[in-house]
Amino acid sequence: MKKIIPQLLLPILLVLAISAVTPAQNTLTLALNGLVRTDSHSALSQMVPSGLAALPEADTLIFINSRRILNEAAPRLMPEKDLANMRKTFAEVKQFAGVDPSNVDYIVIAVRFRKPTAELTFMPPEFMAVASGDLSSDSLMGLARMASAGKLREEKYGTKTLGLVTIDPIAKEAEKNPLLKSFSEVAIVPLNATTIAVGSTTYLKAAVDAEEGNKRISPENLNSLLRDPSALISIAGSPLTSFSKSFGLLGTEANARAPRCDSKFGDFYAALTMDASNFILRGALNADNPDTAKIINSLINGLLRHATSSVPDPAAQSLLKALSITPQENEVVVRADVPQQTVLDIIKEQMKPKKKAAEPSVAPATKETPTKKRSVRRRSRRSS
Repeated sequence: MKKIIPQLLLPILLVLAISAVTPAQNTLTLALNGLVRTDSHSALSQMVPSGLAALPEADTLIFINSRRILNEAAPRLMPEKDLANMRKTFAEVKQFAGVDPSNVDYIVIAVRFRKPTAELTFMPPEFMAVASGDLSSDSLMGLARMASAGKLREEKYGTKTLGLVTIDPIAKEAEKNPLLKSFSEVAIVPLNATTIAVGSTTYLKAAVDAEEGNKRISPENLNSLLRDPSALISIAGSPLTSFSKSFGLLGTEANARAPRCDSKFGDFYAALTMDASNFILRGALNADNPDTAKIINSLINGLLRHATSSVPDPAAQSLLKALSITPQENEVVVRADVPQQTVLDIIKEQMKPKKKAAEPSVAPATKETPTKKRSVRRRSRRSS
């Protein structure tokens, strides 16, 4: 299994790397209760709302503002030498492939869970990664075809053409473990002229349907993911809904079942952003009602106090003490403002070469000269 996971991730990272090296000229700004256009971070404001709204439904979403991470956050944290090396690498990639990693608009990673089939077996989750920007998705598809060394085969679906790659080691292992079957094939598809996606074949087909206006992601899920207008990275998910789907609480693909409990308990959101001097963490956990929110808050704060007192590292203690966890109506809300200098100091400390512990000097053992035994002569007795 340890060998299979990297082999599964390799084609995904390959296409994401190709996607992430594309120039773009649009930016995203979002309002707490919806999407709005503003002039701040102007590179994403037009493409992201329409692009995200055209995605299929998802149970967990991760939004990565890669442009802001590479152009704003990285220069504040990376040493000058490492930053120069990164920019040099980007320049080489641009010269080779005609694209620049620091100009990608955004990357979204989506995961969805499926209801069981008529066979009543557990259905593994499906995944999808989407990169968008001022790019030519057809050109990137061509690069992916070249990188696959002839292993990419094509399948027509609707108005799109999917590229499919079989991961042979996983396919072989799937003969013994059926749970791996859905991971033995990875698909790639240009959703439109400026957006490319990679992931599970059936999920990408759903993305093609959504691009054409069918079964799109709900505005509620988008608002949950994008409630912070300046997030470097944000994540939102519904673990209880995912569990209900996977284990048949909502029925099967062939036999629907009405939910017995329509609760948002467990739905979560978290985002990391920054201002001129701080990194800012914001998060929320849906607790269903105010009483449950207070109970969960009390439990988490107790565990946090214990963890803070148990950690010997002063830097780690300061990070834990910066966390503020409070109940707010039906949610447990997490807040933390950490100075960028504190994070920078921690990174520098971690990057320092560790000093080798001095080995205690041991005096060489001296060989003891063995003492010679004195020979004793026995006198012979004369017979009388």
